[in-house]
Amino acid sequence: MATTSDIRNGLCIKYNHDIYKITEFLHVKPGKGPAFVRTKLKSVTTGKVVENTFSAGHKIEEIRVETHKFQFLYQEGEFYHFMNTEDYTQIRLVEAALDRPDLLKEGEVVTVIINTEDNLPLSVEMPANVILEVTHTEPGVKGNTATNATKPATVETGASVNVPLFINEGDKIKVETEKGTYKERIKE
Repeated sequence: MATTSDIRNGLCIKYNHDIYKITEFLHVKPGKGPAFVRTKLKSVTTGKVVENTFSAGHKIEEIRVETHKFQFLYQEGEFYHFMNTEDYTQIRLVEAALDRPDLLKEGEVVTVIINTEDNLPLSVEMPANVILEVTHTEPGVKGNTATNATKPATVETGASVNVPLFINEGDKIKVETEKGTYKERIKE
């Protein structure tokens, strides 16, 4: 059994008869009253995000997990197929288990969290940044760069990302997977 002091991002816990992964947390120590931890929990089975507040010292049931590197192979309907990079075994996961499936391209290596009790995959963690090619965007207008203006661009995975006006079709950009935001243009 763990307590609220053990809470960290990525921790998997059993809560309300389901398994949740902690995506955000904040320890709060008000001037009056007891301390507490405000958390955002993502269900690894349904993908639903709930907010919960635990009082300080509250016991939480931690799930023992292992992490393995898997390579994304292809998508088939709502299922995503991955291959273990060490022993080449393949697994199939539903879309709800992925954090950002719209930024996942074939061949990308991700971290899969596996429950050690039953060896079932719980969730997929994307790398911090992915490099994607812009497949469609409107051309930028010269002289319109006085402000920090952005325009929508479609990348090779089909996701839409707001990019600066100087980005053109065919450019490769680095996208932060947590927020789905543009980081920088990749020079070749």
